[in-house]
Amino acid sequence: MREALEQAGLISLAAGFTDNPSLPVAETRAIIDGLLRGRKGQSHLQYGTTYGDERLRSLTAQRLAQMDGRSKRDKGYEPSRVLITHGSQQLLYILTETLFNPGDIVLVEDPSYFVYLSIMQSHGIQGRGIGMEPDGLDLASLETTLKTLKQSGELARLKALYLVSYHSNPTGITTSAAKKAAALKILRSYEKPAGHPIYLIEDAAYRELRFDGTDTPSALSFHNAAARVIYTSTYSKPFATGMRVGYGFLPDPLLTAATRVKGNHDFGTANFLQQILSRVVAGEGYGEHVQKLRKRYASKARAMTRACKKHFPDKVKWEDPEGGLYLWVNLPKRVKTGMKSKLFAEALKHKVLYVPGDLCYCDDSTRPKPNHQMRLSFGSASIKDIEEGIDRLGRAIKKVL
Repeated sequence: MREALEQAGLISLAAGFTDNPSLPVAETRAIIDGLLRGRKGQSHLQYGTTYGDERLRSLTAQRLAQMDGRSKRDKGYEPSRVLITHGSQQLLYILTETLFNPGDIVLVEDPSYFVYLSIMQSHGIQGRGIGMEPDGLDLASLETTLKTLKQSGELARLKALYLVSYHSNPTGITTSAAKKAAALKILRSYEKPAGHPIYLIEDAAYRELRFDGTDTPSALSFHNAAARVIYTSTYSKPFATGMRVGYGFLPDPLLTAATRVKGNHDFGTANFLQQILSRVVAGEGYGEHVQKLRKRYASKARAMTRACKKHFPDKVKWEDPEGGLYLWVNLPKRVKTGMKSKLFAEALKHKVLYVPGDLCYCDDSTRPKPNHQMRLSFGSASIKDIEEGIDRLGRAIKKVL
């Protein structure tokens, strides 16, 4: 695989990187110059706190409240509930160490974010896949899975539902507010037989990358949801991936435990990065930058779907994305897309790379793992490479059909 990645002329439509030309170099340089002027520059280069910079926590709470149409004084949006981490991925890892024991069960979208599936696997946590519909979670699938766990005596091992709720990685699906509210209600109804809280972990990493449709409020905005919703997101995707600054809104008891684990990991998120981000988020430039990104990704997404229509056989299907970085492609079920498949080998011969869809499904003994899908990313590739890459991939698909 590594040799394949090092091929000269290979076009990768696999990596979930962001758009390189859009990275805000000049803006960041100006902020850094200002931070290091005078005596205050020394404090910015010192350790920070484990919870995170107070100003950045406050700004983060204010921004989420605004997106949800709420006030940061409302329950659930208090800055004191915010934990700043090295990217949202670190927060997911910390939550896994804090909440779960080996053998516990987490419900996940089917398919879901494969990095989190790997985190689960490394901690001995079992997944149960919940079916998806165009507007998000299949509530009937959720209810059926919960009933099955109750009947089998496994419900006590269930601790959470993990949901990439906005422009999901890998499918691009956004779960509607109505479905999130219904899912939360269903989870609550099983807490008594489970004997403990069942949390909804809402991963909103791609929320700010919406370029079509309308935004939908987070699960945190629902009545009495703050005690059961863990909201996690990042500044890496909408500003600069190299910053690696994410955050979470956690219920009070869980926040204390997670902060303790965070302290054991690294004492605290890099203070200098937080100082940069606090000035970015406080200024008008952040919103302007996000708008530019949305336009950029909209152009790239359109270029990819146009190329798919031109070069893919009619039997290949997909849904046009409204945000995020990904296009989820369905091939006829007889066409396998895994790393050992004929199509994957043929794609490499044509010097184009994709993410096999089976990597995005948890190991769930209750259903076979699908192996006829792929994830394509329009994040980092240029429009020229997107068009050429889809042409190459289309030729590879036609070879194996």
